[in-house]
Formats: sequence, structure tokens, C-alpha cells
Amino acid sequence: MSGSAPSVIPVGAAYDVVVGHGVSDRVTDLLAPPVRQVLVVRPDALVGLAAPVVSRLRAAGLTVHEASVPDTEGAKTAEVAAGLWATLGRQAFTRSDAVVAVGGGTVTDLAGFVAATWLRGVSVVHVPTTLLAMVDAAVGGKTGINTAEGKNLVGSFHEPAGVLCDLDVLATLPHTDLVAGLAEVVKAGFIADPRILELVEADPSGAARWDGPPVRELVERAIRVKAEVVAQDLTESWLREVLNYGHTFGHAVEQVEGYRRRHGEAVAIGMTYAAELGLRSGRLAQDVVDRHRSVLGSLGLPTTYPGGRFDELLTAMRRDKKSRGTLLRFVVLEDVGRPVRLEGPDDAWLRGAYEAIAERP
Repeated sequence: MSGSAPSVIPVGAAYDVVVGHGVSDRVTDLLAPPVRQVLVVRPDALVGLAAPVVSRLRAAGLTVHEASVPDTEGAKTAEVAAGLWATLGRQAFTRSDAVVAVGGGTVTDLAGFVAATWLRGVSVVHVPTTLLAMVDAAVGGKTGINTAEGKNLVGSFHEPAGVLCDLDVLATLPHTDLVAGLAEVVKAGFIADPRILELVEADPSGAARWDGPPVRELVERAIRVKAEVVAQDLTESWLREVLNYGHTFGHAVEQVEGYRRRHGEAVAIGMTYAAELGLRSGRLAQDVVDRHRSVLGSLGLPTTYPGGRFDELLTAMRRDKKSRGTLLRFVVLEDVGRPVRLEGPDDAWLRGAYEAIAERP
């Protein structure tokens, strides 16, 4: 497996995503002179995974500084970002220097935001260490931090110099984290690539193992979906919004639960909600709604949510980035591979979709 050639997936003409085994060794290929200093941002728990990256950078003659951040949504705060800015300032980082993120989606979001805002933009390379980060957070140039009012409300678009998706690191993931990451893979299937759904349906147990037969193809297909979208619409004028399928409700779930639930689990619930909303708006057929539950459930992802919390969730959804004034906007499907925008849905549809996924006592 380790001898198979890496795949290179271009994101337009801006940068490449390299997918394969052992590809984190390529980090120096993405940091050409005049880079002289690099800040490696990683959680304490990933010192071991970051060590080969740090060694490779130092062997190339670069001065490397390491910064430890939380391995949770707690990393994405103004306080943590300010600490990293202070490090960059103390070490006199210039515009020709760079940041390297080694970690999951919270780390790539944070490090990308710090790189985007330091001197109005320095280079950043992402070495994602979770499935979720590989197929979603590390690709596309979205960066951000959270506030008490919501997730990712402060951020910017800042494309990386490159992304290195080393499939070997998936072996280090807890099974629950691997499965949670598959939610974003399934999302790519529903919005653009039905072959993803077919691969999961044919071998759900293999899809849920880091070394399962379909995993590499699933990862590459999901990345290609995102790469094609963001290459056409970096700043989310409309097309890129399709990547938020399931996220309006999913982000609300995360917020009302204090970010204690895994992002992928929340997105799985959010996609089921969006499917029910699509059904109620007359856009989506029942069989596709049922397919959501079948595909997600076969992987062990949740498709229901506790009842009695609709008002809290609605308040959180009104703060979603896609909202315009008091107008709620969702991405729903007309069919597999046919996402559309739903603006100002009827309150009865919103509540009915929630009732359809609510757990019964």
C-alpha cells in the first residue's frame, strides 16, 4: 500500500492537494526560498506526527518554531490566535516566511487564519491528520475562529501553498473520529458525486476502516468535488455554498451543545434535516430522503436528534453565515447531485423537518 504512487489533485491553478502514503515528507517542496522561518502549529497530542515534518524542515536549513494549541474547537479563539501572532512577532516573521499546520480541522482553520492575517498574508501549508480535515477543512482556503455567538463567524479566505494528505496517519485516528469524517465524504456524494454513495453502499464496513478497500478512492473523490467547486468560487458567492449542505442545522447543533459533539456527527444530522426540509418544500423525493438515513446509518453516523430543542436551534441557525438579514437560507437537494438554494422556508417546513428527525421518548 505504501508503495502506491501519490495522486495530485489541482485546485484550479492555485495549488495542489497531494494524496497518498508518506506524502508529508514533501513539505519542503512547497516552501521554496526565500522562506527562512516556519511556525509549525500542532496540538501537544500530535508531537509524534509532527516530528517528521519538523525534522524535514530543519534538514532543509529552515529555522523551525513549534506552537502547541488545543486539539479541539477550543483552539479556534481570538486568545489562541493572538498567542500565535505574538510568537510570529517575537521571531520577526516576514512576508517571505510561512506557517505549517499539522492537525485536524480546528488546527488548519486556526493556522490558516493566523497566516492570512499576519502581515496581511503569509504562506501556509496544511498537513491534515484527520479524515475530516483532509476532505474538508484543509482544502479550499477557508480560515476562521469561533466566537461566543457562533462558529466560524470571524475569518477570511486564504489559499494554502499546498495540502499534503498522508493516508498513513488515518491509522492513528480513533474509529469514532474516522467515521465522523466520513460525513463530509458522504456529503460530497449527495451534492455532486453519486459514485461515492455507491462505494459506501457496496462496502460500508470497508469504508469505515482506515485501510478499507474503498477509502483512498472515497478520499480522492471527496477532495475532487471540493477542489472543483472552490476553484470556481473561492469566496462563496453562490456555488461554494453547496459545500455547506447539512451545515446550517449541523452548526446549530454544535453551538447549542457547546461544541462537544463531533463536527461530522452534527453534519450527518444536518444532512438528514436538510433532506427532510427538501421533501417538505416539494423539491426532494422520499426515496432520496430514505437514502440519507440508509447511507449515513450504515456507517454508524447519527440521523436523529433529541426533541424539544427546536427554538434553540432556530436561534442558532439565524446566525448562520448564509443568512441575509432575517432571511434563512439553506442548501437542499432536488435529487442526488442537484443542490439548490432554499430561501426563507416556511416555518411549518422548518419545524416539520425537525419533528421528522426528533428522537421519540
